Amino acid sequence: MSKTILIVDDSKTVRNLVAFIMKKEGFKVVTAEDGLDGLEKLYSAEKIDLIVSDINMPRMDGFTFIKSVREQEAYRDIPIVVLSTEGQEKDIQAGMSIGANLYMVKPAQPDKMVKNIKMLLG
Repeated sequence: MSKTILIVDDSKTVRNLVAFIMKKEGFKVVTAEDGLDGLEKLYSAEKIDLIVSDINMPRMDGFTFIKSVREQEAYRDIPIVVLSTEGQEKDIQAGMSIGANLYMVKPAQPDKMVKNIKMLLG
């Protein structure tokens, strides 16, 4: 049974790239273009096993999106990977403090990303 990954990023290029890498590894992929779209996809998909989210997005940013996910009992334990261009220590701390399991700075190396995601999915 393949795991499903939700990719939330306002950049179509990034969404497509991460989706391509994950599909190649045998994962099912659902994509969303911002936090609001991400929440809609999360609620409508049968089961999301892991979320990859950007931080800087219109309508709802990644921090607000992650907080919203973590506040809900049903989604509290989904591993969340932040994939962002914001690589400063304060950004990483902020991401981790609101519930991200891993913070990766773009451009992330595909093999490293795959390894980390597989590790989080245990």
